[in-house]
Amino acid sequence: MIDPRFVFLAIALSLIGMSGYVRDTLRGVTSPNRVTWSLWAVEGVLAFVVEVQQHVGLASLMTLTMGFVPFVVVAATLRTSHRAWKIGKFDIFCGVVSVLGLGFWFFINEPTVALISFVAADQIAALPTLRKSWLAPSSESARAFFLGFANCAVTLMTLKHFTTAGVLFPGCILVTDLTIGILVVTNVGPRLRGDERWLSTPRVA
Repeated sequence: MIDPRFVFLAIALSLIGMSGYVRDTLRGVTSPNRVTWSLWAVEGVLAFVVEVQQHVGLASLMTLTMGFVPFVVVAATLRTSHRAWKIGKFDIFCGVVSVLGLGFWFFINEPTVALISFVAADQIAALPTLRKSWLAPSSESARAFFLGFANCAVTLMTLKHFTTAGVLFPGCILVTDLTIGILVVTNVGPRLRGDERWLSTPRVA
């Protein structure tokens, strides 16, 4: 375990990643998937409330940042003249399932089951961006996700006790961010498919 105050380093890393991602969004370099980022904003704030109730400590501030950052990203997509990633049926399906998962979390009385439901909803919300990173990695910015991986790792190391409430949410985000970052920098999706269109040109709609 490291000093809990290192959570402020994690928050700084998250904000640095956000500033770069928002800049790329406003420039039209990055095309965020609004389904993913909108749900991440809501789920980050809700997870913060849960962690406060579970007395997670300073690490919960990092979770609050995980709600704030997606909110800013969504706001950036509304302010830019560049268009966001086109929402398809798969994105809508994932969004609906994620919302249903949040509904289950809200009404269930068993804390552990509720937490698992919540994290599952968050991971389902990530699927549209994971899919986009596989199909069109040039439409994403890897730096933000690698910094997200780093800040989740720092946050986990600040925990005095590794409880389900404290570990599960940032732990899953750590894996998701790392996966997206690797998909983007390696261009593995287009390379395996032999599709060179997405190696350098983002797809927007």
